[in-house]
Amino acid sequence: MINMCDAHTRRILTSPAIRPCEKASPATILSSLITLCDTICSYKSKPFYSNARNAKDSLLLVGNILVFLEDIRRDQTGLSGATILSLSELHYVFQKLRFLLEDCTKSDARMWMLTRSEKVSNQFRAIYRSITVVLDVLPLDSIHVSVELKELMGLVKNQALSSKLGFRPEDQRVLEHLTSILDQLEHEMVPDRNNLKRVLDYLGISSWTECNKEIKFLDSEIGSERSTTKKSDLGILSSLMGLMIYSRCTVFTTIDIERFTISGETHESTSSHLNKSLNVDDFRCPISLEIMSDPVTLTTGHTYDRSSIEKWFRSGNLTCPKTGEKVNSSNLVSNLCIRSIIKQYCHENGIPVTESVDGNRNRDTTNTDTGGSVAAEAAIKMAVEYLIDRLVFGTNEVKHKATYEIRMLSKTSVFNRACLVESGVVPSLLDLLCVKNPKIQENAIAALLNLSKYSKTKKVLVENGGLELILEVAQNGLRMEARQHAAGTLFYLASVDEYRDIIGKIPRSIPVLMELVLEGTNRCKKNALVAIFGLLMYPENHWKALAAGIVPLLVDLLRSPCQHEDLIIDSLAILATLAEKSDGTMAILSCGALHVILDVVASTSSRAARQHCVTLLLAMCTNGGGDVVRVLVSNSTLMGPLYSLLTGGSRASKKASSLIRILHDFNEKNASSGTRHPIRFQEQFINVW
Repeated sequence: MINMCDAHTRRILTSPAIRPCEKASPATILSSLITLCDTICSYKSKPFYSNARNAKDSLLLVGNILVFLEDIRRDQTGLSGATILSLSELHYVFQKLRFLLEDCTKSDARMWMLTRSEKVSNQFRAIYRSITVVLDVLPLDSIHVSVELKELMGLVKNQALSSKLGFRPEDQRVLEHLTSILDQLEHEMVPDRNNLKRVLDYLGISSWTECNKEIKFLDSEIGSERSTTKKSDLGILSSLMGLMIYSRCTVFTTIDIERFTISGETHESTSSHLNKSLNVDDFRCPISLEIMSDPVTLTTGHTYDRSSIEKWFRSGNLTCPKTGEKVNSSNLVSNLCIRSIIKQYCHENGIPVTESVDGNRNRDTTNTDTGGSVAAEAAIKMAVEYLIDRLVFGTNEVKHKATYEIRMLSKTSVFNRACLVESGVVPSLLDLLCVKNPKIQENAIAALLNLSKYSKTKKVLVENGGLELILEVAQNGLRMEARQHAAGTLFYLASVDEYRDIIGKIPRSIPVLMELVLEGTNRCKKNALVAIFGLLMYPENHWKALAAGIVPLLVDLLRSPCQHEDLIIDSLAILATLAEKSDGTMAILSCGALHVILDVVASTSSRAARQHCVTLLLAMCTNGGGDVVRVLVSNSTLMGPLYSLLTGGSRASKKASSLIRILHDFNEKNASSGTRHPIRFQEQFINVW
């Protein structure tokens, strides 16, 4: 009966109220209405940051009506149709009031609600008018209640009719301060600090965490607004977000997250509501290995990040990556429960993560190359200048906070990255890679990883001697997380052909990455493998990788039980690249990799893994001769996976077709000479087809 709309599916200041079903019984309507009134009255214990007087007057009014409704419930005899109709309409109006009160008490939307305070006061007035109409047509004379309660309802109606709800002077005064601050930003002036403090104090934003909550909310609203046709609120939302980022960086000098410590030690929050057994790996997408920002679940029951699974589908894969089961690419169900847990976990553990807030589309704004408004761009630039100054002249504690802020900024948008790089942050971050503080080092290299996604960063990194420094962190970083980020940074640098050559010429580069594959976490292994793969795009690096012993390392990784599927795919991709040349193929064969690859073909459900396996097997047949072909012909599990790749007309299907032809020709040739093999190839060919 009560429309308890989930917070994830309702934008702020919208009221998806529904009228009770016409077939609902009077008892059901009355019971649901009383429950709704109780819910509304529970907001008495919550703080209102704007429109406080309007909200409290509404709560008083609903409380009086609740007394009347509870008395009716004790004696429901003779309720007329007009009474039931009035109660149904009251139920509808009170739903709107509940949503409005919910928005007025949202702890992460204080700044936005202040800017909308006049609109909110108008909504309170509209709700009061509706309540007045309902009470006016309510047939009190036909309802069996005491005279006192009937008089109370008359008093309530008069109060609703004469109530002077409106845009409160105190809200208006603070809103004028806020408007003045945004105007200063538009003119590239540093905001008046006293006015800024007045606004923040009025809204109760007194800590870094509360400020960060506002930023996250505004970011989600910006994502929602970008999907609308008019985008009418995009400018003001962007301006507010820029202001709050500026405030987070400059006003709140202490980050009140218990895991944020200068020593690098971490302490679990004693107030955590999450299961202590959870760890960040529980929230990583099986495809990207990144923390999921918009988790969606397939019909197979497996959950992936929306952007990753959609990319998987666009690549022509119409199966679940984990099970291989065919699925409809349109059947993506947002997993709001997992998303909520991820959000809480990351908040409690100080983990920066790009969030997505819409269940139907990815809200990642990382490709945004503008600030959204003039004020927002000015605010970000001022915040960046402030942070860079702290990097150079601050104490270790100040530098720690500054690197953390830069890490968060660099993760958010292209515009932020451009501001940071053009302001000269890269050399300062590189200097901090050598410090003996594990958290400063980790934040600095994580920021450089994020910045390396911006095209102009790569040149600045290389020209400032960044390669050796990044390799040093990859090899001897104070924490595995720092080494992991260093490997990721090398991957992005290796996307430029010139830098693949330069990195490859540094003797320790490939061995360092191999060491991470051997010792690192899954995420670290992933970053190291893709970095190696990037370096192999430069042909001269092939022999260096072979000389470093990359093949035995990867074959051992493929042999490891319970290995993550993504790591298997990446390992196979590297081996397939090395197998393009005969010396690479021979190195792979000499490690006994043939049977390992056949085992992978038989056991994997990943189309990508099978494609790499086919590339490898074809190269082995070409360079390894009849001995390899003979082993393949006698393998009873090979043909099924090969035929599964024949559809689609891709390079993989052509390679699979070529491999089948080689095996078929070999079998025909030996059959004509009377040679017998353990497997009757023709029968298998027919059965699989």
